[in-house]
Parts: sequence; structure tokens; C-alpha cells
Amino acid sequence: MPRNTIHLSTLFDTGITKDPLDEILTLAVQTDGGADPEFIRQIHSYISEIFSGASPGFQASSTKYHNLRHTQSVVLATIRLFHGLMLDNHRFSAHIIEQTLLSAYFHDTGFLLQTSETADSGASYTKFHEARSIRFLNQYLANRKVPQGFHENCATIIKFTNLRIEPGSLLTPSAEIGLCGRVLGSADILAQMANRYYLECLPLLYQEHLTGGILEHASALDLMRHTAHFYQHVIEKRLQETFGNVAQSMRTHFLNRWQIDEDLYQTHIDNNIKYLNRIISECSTEIKCLEKYLRRIPPRDVY
Repeated sequence: MPRNTIHLSTLFDTGITKDPLDEILTLAVQTDGGADPEFIRQIHSYISEIFSGASPGFQASSTKYHNLRHTQSVVLATIRLFHGLMLDNHRFSAHIIEQTLLSAYFHDTGFLLQTSETADSGASYTKFHEARSIRFLNQYLANRKVPQGFHENCATIIKFTNLRIEPGSLLTPSAEIGLCGRVLGSADILAQMANRYYLECLPLLYQEHLTGGILEHASALDLMRHTAHFYQHVIEKRLQETFGNVAQSMRTHFLNRWQIDEDLYQTHIDNNIKYLNRIISECSTEIKCLEKYLRRIPPRDVY
């Protein structure tokens, strides 16, 4: 379908349709002809069910930043990166796409509350949500036939999304799994910071931090100040050096898929950081001032 028949924001958020699964499946097959669409559909459906509370064992998602929309956007960014890497002459062994997408779908499930848990919010588990995510993934795989090594590989890949871990300290079973981790780690950052509602979501992230016992910031505005500095001094280095700049293949993806010679993720991130710096400059210490600049309403999850 020609680009001019698709609204650019829809193209970026989901692809041809308003359901990101359609684009995820299309790119998975284009990237790896051996990928199993039904396997991906089942995971996508299961994740939607547990976030909505429709699956036995889980309460509906209670976190407004780390929600289903975020998870699906990370999955889409992950397969877009793989598609670009494939076009940039990287080759992947069997099941590598499936393992990484599985990891992407589960990477933030640790924010979900099980039905037996009494915490007011899944954000209470912020500090160790990655370990919970790995546990929930293993529970999902327990009664399913998957190739040997899936459990261990996915656990390693998920750990690359933990900003408090230096990826170089992780023991990876192979260079290929290390690449998968760098892809997911990059996709997690890109999907968050390129989100058109990213700045509006930062106060929601601040509330999650408070609930999770992360007391690094005095206010949402303080978190926003730190975010601008953190991006320029930590995140850029992580993307370009620590993760081997796999993110550069995003431009290859958009050129091949949509004939857009531009990395839309980086463009959106640059715009967000530019506007964030303006907010910081204008608002100074006045939290109420944020209402003047943050007027978009982040969409609710649709189950």
C-alpha cells in the first residue's frame, strides 16, 4: 500500500492498519521466512489477555506508563530493527526472531500483579520487574514445546532492557543472542523515547517510581530535567556504543518498507528532547507550568 494513502502517525505507530500485529507478522515473515506466524499470534493474544486481566492468574494492568501499548510498541520496534538488519546483510539462525519477539512481549510483564498479590499497583515491583518478567515467561513456556535453549536465551535477552545493568557483564550463550539482546535493549529505548506522548507520560513514570520506591527525583519536573541530561550523556552512548549502534538499521527499514529515507524513531526522539529542553527552560521550578506544554492525552490501552 502506497505511503500517501496511510497517515504518517498511523504508519509509525502500527503500520498499514491500526493493529500492530498485522505489521509485526508481515515483517517477521519478510525477515525470516521460517518464522511461525501462529506462534507469534498466540503470544500476542496471551499478552493482551494478561494485561487486560482476562487470563486466569493475573489482575488487569495497573501501570499507566509500562502498559500494553508500550509493550506492543517495543515488539514492533524490535521486528523493525531485525528487518533493517536483515536488509543490511545480517543473517539469523532458525527461531532467533521468535525468541527475541517472545522476550519483547514478556519484558515488562513483571509489572503485572498476580491474582494472589495484594499490592495496590504493579509498580511496587519496579526494581525487580525484569526477574518477574522472566519468571512469567518461563511459566508460559512450561507446557509448550519449544526448542532447547529458549528459556535461557530469552532470560538473557530480557536482561538487556535493564538500564541498571551493564550489558557487557552479562554472560551470553552466543554472539547471536548478544545481538538479540542489543536489538531488544535498543528497541525498548527507541519505542519509549520516540512515543508521540512520551513527554506526557513522564509524570506517569514518576508516579511509578514513587510507588516502586525509586526516590531519585523530587518531582515530575525534576525527572524531566534528569531525562534530558540522561539521554545526552547516557542513552546516546548506550545506543551507539554499548548496543553497537544496531539502531542505525532502522533507517534501512523505513527506506525499504515505506520509501522514507529517514529514521523516524530518531526524528521523533530529537523532537521530543528539543521540546523537553524548552519545557525545562520555561517552567524552571513551577510544576503547574507543565499543564501549559503537556496537552496531549495519552491513549488508553485497547484490549
